[in-house]
Amino acid sequence: MYILAIETSCDETSCAVLKDGREVLSNIISSQIDIHKKFGGVVPEIASRKHIESINNILQEALDKAGVTFKDIDLVAVTKGPGLVGALLVGLSAAKAIAYGLDIPLIGVNHIEGHVCANFIEHKNLEPPFTCLIVSGGHTYLIQANGYTDYEMVGRTRDDAAGEAFDKVARSIGLPYPGGPMIDKLAKVGNKDRIPLPRVIIDENTYDFSFSGLKTAVLNYLNQANQRGEEISKEDVAASFQAAVLDVLVDKSFRLAKERKSDKIVIAGGVAANEGLRAMMEERAKIEGVKIYYPSKILCTDNAAMVGSAGYFNYISGKKSSLGMKVEPNLDLR
Repeated sequence: MYILAIETSCDETSCAVLKDGREVLSNIISSQIDIHKKFGGVVPEIASRKHIESINNILQEALDKAGVTFKDIDLVAVTKGPGLVGALLVGLSAAKAIAYGLDIPLIGVNHIEGHVCANFIEHKNLEPPFTCLIVSGGHTYLIQANGYTDYEMVGRTRDDAAGEAFDKVARSIGLPYPGGPMIDKLAKVGNKDRIPLPRVIIDENTYDFSFSGLKTAVLNYLNQANQRGEEISKEDVAASFQAAVLDVLVDKSFRLAKERKSDKIVIAGGVAANEGLRAMMEERAKIEGVKIYYPSKILCTDNAAMVGSAGYFNYISGKKSSLGMKVEPNLDLR
């Protein structure tokens, strides 16, 4: 089965062609980071317009690189949410037109589910069940994957997502957008014990997360240091903040894996590219006897290949979308 996939949920226009859900024939990504960088974050209206300008060329490039034509495509997969409503509409409109014109099935994909499926592309032998930590700019989830399309929500953030907290702290110490990768880079040379920051557990009976208080603690430290005229080390702030986030993410992931007797933990989402998170997970895994899986960095970003993989597994499980499908900007993982 050849799947044409489209992803336009935020500021990447991406199209991909996959074979049978795990083999990527092409995965073209056009990023808008340089455009939005001067605004310090994504501007929805600008993102939508850039998707419109790029989508046809990216579609053709994906087909050309895969060595196929529209006539070879068996299924069209597209992100239906969550994301920016205008951006999502561009991808969905293109997907509907292709599915209608070719008279082939259309499948709407949950963007977050796509991030999980990026691991099926990277690790050909990975199969559920497994424990999965999903961390991105907009979401932080802890789930138990009982099947390829069966996800049990166990924990989630009650306020800021982990990636959102990374970007906000980065901005507060003068780092450019996107701040997450910069925090990770500076943390490697900073002293993680230099600044005492809270590890927000909430309570032992929940797997939920909270990062708003941690973000506030960093801002309070910066304000107090400025008032006292103290020199602020961006490296130490980055290292201390990142350690406070990762300690909680790693601890709860392994606690859930132990509770569910899972010997596999999968990391997904944009923050899965964080080298500090990967290293801490791998180190803990050696002690606990658990196998850690995560995608290559290009598959951690928003991309159409992961959408195609999720679309494939949903389609073979019996799901199908109509041409009347609507975007769902606030779509949850269920």
